[in-house]
Amino acid sequence: MRLTIGAHVDQQDPVAEAAARGADIVQFFLGDPQSWKKPETRYAGGAAALKAAAEEAGIGLYVHAPYVINVASTNNRIRIPSRKLLQQTVTEAAAVGARGVIVHGGHVTADDDPAQGFDNWRKCIDGLKLDVPILIENTAGGNNAMTRYIEAIELLWAAIGDSVNIAHVGFCLDTCHAHAGGLGLGTVVDDIRGITGRIDLVHCNDSRDAAGSGADRHTGLGTGQIDPDDLLAVVRDAGAPAILETPGSGHVAEIAWLRESLAEGDNK
Repeated sequence: MRLTIGAHVDQQDPVAEAAARGADIVQFFLGDPQSWKKPETRYAGGAAALKAAAEEAGIGLYVHAPYVINVASTNNRIRIPSRKLLQQTVTEAAAVGARGVIVHGGHVTADDDPAQGFDNWRKCIDGLKLDVPILIENTAGGNNAMTRYIEAIELLWAAIGDSVNIAHVGFCLDTCHAHAGGLGLGTVVDDIRGITGRIDLVHCNDSRDAAGSGADRHTGLGTGQIDPDDLLAVVRDAGAPAILETPGSGHVAEIAWLRESLAEGDNK
């Protein structure tokens, strides 16, 4: 089985970035990931041109939503703009022909009832027009995070499970976040799939810091604190497309290593 593999790339020309890496798929931002401004396609010719170029090249596109989004928040000044920005991101992602929009699970404060955060997620999903699926991503830190711990993910899915839009909501499993969040990589695929019924994308990243540290610090494959065999096992067991979000210029070698190692595993 040949899994589709790629990397997070610059948004100016994702198709060229994919070709330079030998990638099947790419992930990118639409605009500034730290801004509340309306998302924009920065590819020359705009969204339609990027969609056509990706289709011609056979490259799958994924969009990562801005980091500022936190639809779980009990603060109206954060939650309401977050919903708006997520919808704008989904709409623009549909225009470029993206396969999914990845969005972090968000959090509530220590003074909040976490149940309110899960309920805010359900209200958000109910109100979205999902022309592209959203893929909720597990996060590395925060005791009040909606998707750090398995128990929290279970409560989130219980809250959103009866949404009219649940068929268009998937899951993105980040290996660095899982490791740093204290989840066991040996069981995380089965644990997540047992709750959500699906894993739609893997963010295949090594971790600079120790298991359970809560630190969201990605590093190159084989240079961090995650056993490479554990990374391979997650990608293989998830059976989903894999995106590298590793820093530096090592994507070509990392993609080649993943493909070779996964192929060797299949032949054993």
